[in-house]
Amino acid sequence: MKGKYILLLLLILFSCAPERELPRIIPCPSSVEQKPGCFDAAGAQVVCDDNVSSGIKSLASRLSQQFAQGARASSGKKIWLRFDARVAPEAYELEVNRREVIIKACDYNGFLYALVSLEQLMPQAGERVIPCVRISDAPRFTWRGQLLDCSRHFFTTKQIKKLLDVMCLYKLNRFHWHITDDHGWRIEIKKYPLLTSVGAYRNGTMIEHDMSSNDGIRYGGFYSQEQIKEIVEYAMERGIQVVPEIDIPAHMVSALTAYPFLGCTGGPYKLMTVWDISKDVLCPGKETSFSFLEDIFSEICELFPYEYIHIGGDECPKDRWKECPDCQRLIRNLGLKDTASATAEQYLQNYVTSRVQEILARHGKKVIGWDEILEGDLKPGATIMSWRGVEGGMIAAEKGFDVIMSPLDYCYLDYCQSETPETEPLGIGHCLTVEKCYSYEPLDGLGSQAAKHILGVQSNLWTEFIATPAHLEYMLLPRMLALSEVGWSLPSNKDYPSFRDAVIHTHIPRLRSLGYSCCRNIED
Repeated sequence: MKGKYILLLLLILFSCAPERELPRIIPCPSSVEQKPGCFDAAGAQVVCDDNVSSGIKSLASRLSQQFAQGARASSGKKIWLRFDARVAPEAYELEVNRREVIIKACDYNGFLYALVSLEQLMPQAGERVIPCVRISDAPRFTWRGQLLDCSRHFFTTKQIKKLLDVMCLYKLNRFHWHITDDHGWRIEIKKYPLLTSVGAYRNGTMIEHDMSSNDGIRYGGFYSQEQIKEIVEYAMERGIQVVPEIDIPAHMVSALTAYPFLGCTGGPYKLMTVWDISKDVLCPGKETSFSFLEDIFSEICELFPYEYIHIGGDECPKDRWKECPDCQRLIRNLGLKDTASATAEQYLQNYVTSRVQEILARHGKKVIGWDEILEGDLKPGATIMSWRGVEGGMIAAEKGFDVIMSPLDYCYLDYCQSETPETEPLGIGHCLTVEKCYSYEPLDGLGSQAAKHILGVQSNLWTEFIATPAHLEYMLLPRMLALSEVGWSLPSNKDYPSFRDAVIHTHIPRLRSLGYSCCRNIED
């Protein structure tokens, strides 16, 4: 009798014990309801519907292995992965109770993101006790991107994989890979081997902010096509599409150095060693330039299986075109003239964009360009990435172009994170705090029809002053988390104090335990 009394008392005490505070998931889900109790996932069996894809079955297998490590026999606990066509793409429904976990989704990313949320619900990385909860979640925007510039400074495939891992943790789904510029051509093109043997290496780099300096150290590197495929596959497993940027018609000095016939003057050219904009750009007056573009995009489109190719289009000086007889001849033949809104040379850039649109369309691809490509007369079908502020994106959306918002005031992670740059690692200057990143609202000022053209948001990390993996991660984290919530969560669910508290007490410690460097300014 005494034993039964003690057992009853323990049951009462357990049932009345205060619930452990639910960990704050980033990005914040659409709906979260905490329930009593918890689920011990150690030894749980992961069960898939028969009609799910092989990729989802692979996810289930990896999850089973994770929960089986060091655990005893299952004792009947199950995690169910159930296909449900009623759930929107990338969305998921997650229910955790004491005996089972039920996940519903309609695609790979939906199941993946449910598992990511499940991982964040565990109080510490690797812990297997999950609080009981019901979550219904879906992304606000389809494009949730992160750019990494590997032209100014080259990062290994190992570091890129580490970036992709943390992108997956926070439900980012587009890796914008900036792999060509004036300072280095980073992608192997088999038909043009000089692009990498010559164009991937520069003769030194300016020292800090001194544009008259050069450290004299040969610098460079490139990715083989096999490495490109490896990164694309690695990203795919993490629900991320890789979007390469081949910058044209400007930012091409690395290509011009390798193949001088591509420029207006014929060279000779040298890769840039200072962080500046070159007047030397692709010469559209020569048809050989378009043959070159046809060739390189033919190889690039085979390497990247997704619908978009980014073609840059930004910061293109027209000085050479104004002096080039071939370009001026083409301008006359096309009947291009100065107008109140654009010069003939600007319309010539529209012509280049149009030709590239046609090339990529033959490979089933679409063009993305920085907001400068909107100037003049852009043909339908292009997508605008608005970087010089929000105005370019707003104008593009009003005109019916799809838009990715990436304004420098909110999304440029090469800016320092303090009002006192001298206390920060070397950077380009300016200041962008976590709180300001978090405050961005991509649809501000847009009417309902224009808002439908906003595909999403993207943060950008340019690497002129960022040369090491630790510095790279410091600049990304935790600002990337703030922008992940901008891209995923409904404005009504966002709360900066709650986000800040979770970043400080949960996410930075977890990221550091996983080997990431993080800026701690958010704690001040």
